[in-house]
Amino acid sequence: MFTDERVDAASLRSAWRKSEAVLETRGSQTAALRRAEAEVQTVSTAAASCQTEPEDGSAQQLLPPPQTPGLEDFLRRAEATVTRELLKNARSHAFDRFQPSWEDHSQQVSLLHCLQHAAAQEKGLHVTSLSWSCTGSLIACAYGRIDDGDWSTEPACVCTWNLDLRGLRSQQADLVVEVPTAVTALCCHPSQPALIAGGLYSGEVLVWDTSRTQDPVLAQTGMSAEGHREPVYQVAWVDLQKKGEFGVLSAGSGGRVLLRTLDPDRGLLVLHAAYAFLRQQVPHSSSSSSVKARGSSTVGVTSLALSPWDPDTFLVGSEGGLLLRCSFSSRTPAAGAAPSPGAVPLRAPAVFSFRPHGGPVHSVHCSPFHRNLFVAAGTDGTVRLHSLLQARPLLSLRVSESYVFQVQWSPSRPLVFAAATGQGEVHLFDLGRRSPRPAATVERGGSGQAATCLSFNRRRPEMLAVGKTDGTVSVWRLSAALTEQGPREAGALEQIAQQVAE
Repeated sequence: MFTDERVDAASLRSAWRKSEAVLETRGSQTAALRRAEAEVQTVSTAAASCQTEPEDGSAQQLLPPPQTPGLEDFLRRAEATVTRELLKNARSHAFDRFQPSWEDHSQQVSLLHCLQHAAAQEKGLHVTSLSWSCTGSLIACAYGRIDDGDWSTEPACVCTWNLDLRGLRSQQADLVVEVPTAVTALCCHPSQPALIAGGLYSGEVLVWDTSRTQDPVLAQTGMSAEGHREPVYQVAWVDLQKKGEFGVLSAGSGGRVLLRTLDPDRGLLVLHAAYAFLRQQVPHSSSSSSVKARGSSTVGVTSLALSPWDPDTFLVGSEGGLLLRCSFSSRTPAAGAAPSPGAVPLRAPAVFSFRPHGGPVHSVHCSPFHRNLFVAAGTDGTVRLHSLLQARPLLSLRVSESYVFQVQWSPSRPLVFAAATGQGEVHLFDLGRRSPRPAATVERGGSGQAATCLSFNRRRPEMLAVGKTDGTVSVWRLSAALTEQGPREAGALEQIAQQVAE
């Protein structure tokens, strides 16, 4: 079925050796690589060590033992006596109020600035009132006259100086507000540095806005039947307890204290409350019952002070020397006041009478450190320290043989107050001293120029401004001894307040 068969070999010729190879070169590369090198190294360190001196085992006797056999016996005998005296001294209060003074008393005050307004000095105008702005950088000065017994129509002005300005010109005021009559009272706003309230000799009350250089009068009262008809001797800003709203309180020699609210849209001060002082409605304490009523039945108000502790309490001093504590919330109608429809009722606010002065009370000021203490001064040359709880004064100091125009507590020292006198001197008294003499005299008297007003800077307690009848305003720097409160000073003031008047 199968047979062998032989076939010739077949061959195929290769063609690859004869073909020509085609070669091509291709390349590719990524984007350029970024490289950075960084090094980290620890902070430098330092090693330190100390070693005591090698201890010498042998103790050295530097001094020979004392050869005083009687000393030991004496110390043993005296030990009980010395210990008893030391314990007695530890319980003693003899030096509780003693504060050493490390400063030279001759350098307790130094003059910083002497401010002047040439136009006012040429007219012979006096500085009648001073007030610092709430920032403590601006001082406002009122010009008028304190020796005019008759009606005055002489124009005056209000000047301001910013003591923080680099180019302060003491001979030229930064702002001058011309006023048609003498300015008798001045008070800067407690929170808005541009607002200043002022009272005039004519009885008008104004509020100036110093940011309005063209027309600074923001509001005024004008002449009306409900307003003051005689000179306004004191103005003050009163917190109305209505979201930071303040009113202007003014007191005049016509026997009225008026509270007004500010209406800047109409440019008016609107009457909010009115109080009258009549002699028949003045309460009489046992110490003032012997004082006879003289002259008019109206009690002319010459000074006023607000209590920083009680918003309902204020104090007034009168032309006849009366000193009264009053209440804003009084509902007692003023005698003889016939209420007219729509008019603000006139009320009698006096609730307590203190021992009267021998003449007009020029100044009253409540203590910022104790709710019951205040000082008052007037033409009798005395400064009296009073408690609201007692009719008689706790202390009476003869400050000057002339008038005392203003008295004011220090804003930083509870026991210190200053008094400006008609002899041109400004005395600072420290109740912590046992001597009745002044702790320092800021302004020396001379050439018959009276110191009419003064004002402590609440923001910078070391600065005290003094106004005089020669038209100058002196700004003094007080030393630390007069401005820094001692550790037991508040307690000493409390002890004074608890004293019973003799």
